[in-house]
Amino acid sequence: MRFEHRAVPIVLAAVLIDTIGFGIIMPVFPTLITTIGHVDLEQATRIAGYMLVIFAVTQFFAGPVLGNLSDRFGRRPVLIASMLAFGMDYALMAWAPTLAWLFLGRAIAGIAGAVYGPASSVLADVTPPEKRSGVFGLIGAAFGIGFVIGPAIGGLLADFGPRAPFAAAAILALGNALVMTLAMPETLARENRRPFKLRDAHVIGAFRPLFHAGNAAPLLAAWFVWQLAHMVYPSTWSFWAAIRFNWDPRAIGLSLAFVGFVMALVQGGLTGRIIARVGEKRALVIGLVSAGVSFLAFAFITQSWQAYALFVVSALSGLIFPAMNGLLSRMVDASHQGALQGGIGSMGSVSSILGPLLLTQALATGVDHGFPGAAFLLAGLLAFTALGILVWKVLDRVPRTAEPVA
Repeated sequence: MRFEHRAVPIVLAAVLIDTIGFGIIMPVFPTLITTIGHVDLEQATRIAGYMLVIFAVTQFFAGPVLGNLSDRFGRRPVLIASMLAFGMDYALMAWAPTLAWLFLGRAIAGIAGAVYGPASSVLADVTPPEKRSGVFGLIGAAFGIGFVIGPAIGGLLADFGPRAPFAAAAILALGNALVMTLAMPETLARENRRPFKLRDAHVIGAFRPLFHAGNAAPLLAAWFVWQLAHMVYPSTWSFWAAIRFNWDPRAIGLSLAFVGFVMALVQGGLTGRIIARVGEKRALVIGLVSAGVSFLAFAFITQSWQAYALFVVSALSGLIFPAMNGLLSRMVDASHQGALQGGIGSMGSVSSILGPLLLTQALATGVDHGFPGAAFLLAGLLAFTALGILVWKVLDRVPRTAEPVA
């Protein structure tokens, strides 16, 4: 592939390595928390939920700060500093003797993980406007590939102990920081930089764009509820699989890699065709029904092979995001498209805070009462709530364009 600038593949590699590093640790997180904290899996689930909340909160507040710092000092130093922070964080978690150190590590990871804004800014700096959407899509592809590779590697490295994947992630991040230091050019010209003002680097203003998306409010509400439901996978999967099927880190890692692979196939090969054939409205309904049914089925399955079968069914949930984005873009006028995307980003941050808290506590409470599928039951109810909002308030109001092809 030919890139517009040599900074592009370096940034994409950074996103890929960052995602691999995140995925590597997922299979061993239950074992590490139970070992360090001397707790059972049910208690570890609650603790992991709090850690995910810490990660999301620090990332939420750090995002505007890192973005404004990159506008003042350039993209390169901010990206390098974030990769160094990731490397030190993973090294800290590989060594952490107590749960308090793990919480500190998750807070540092949240701050460093707010780097996607500066990374996207690099692509905008060096890419012509007419080609930016395609290049931005490569960030999503890098994320998807990393989420397939990371858990698989993490599951294999778990044979060397629950801390080994953290050490590997630290090496990856620090190696990436070194490559950036040696090879990545600065992409923000000095004449385009602006002073850093703390009043601009806050999150309160992030929600103002939602007030400009009046007609889209019900669809945005459905989107938010769906995002809460979708958090059941990153929040609870490793713990639920260990509790429900007694899977070890290798089995957990392979299952996550399989999920990523199936989703990549559907999103890369079928999503566009299905939406073109049935239209955005029907595709959105298909995606939400698939997700809701799959979540409810996960709540009650008893055999591990059934989980793999449901992965295939739930892959149709990959229709939800592109179909919903298409509908949203036609419910808001051209002058408010940017505001709409800003509001979506803000809600995504909030769902990343609330979702893990709700779903991990649901899993732990369910285990207390002999029902480990409680988190998936809640996710299923949320998915069908989103569907209900769509049917009740949204679908009959969307302009009739981009409907099924003949």
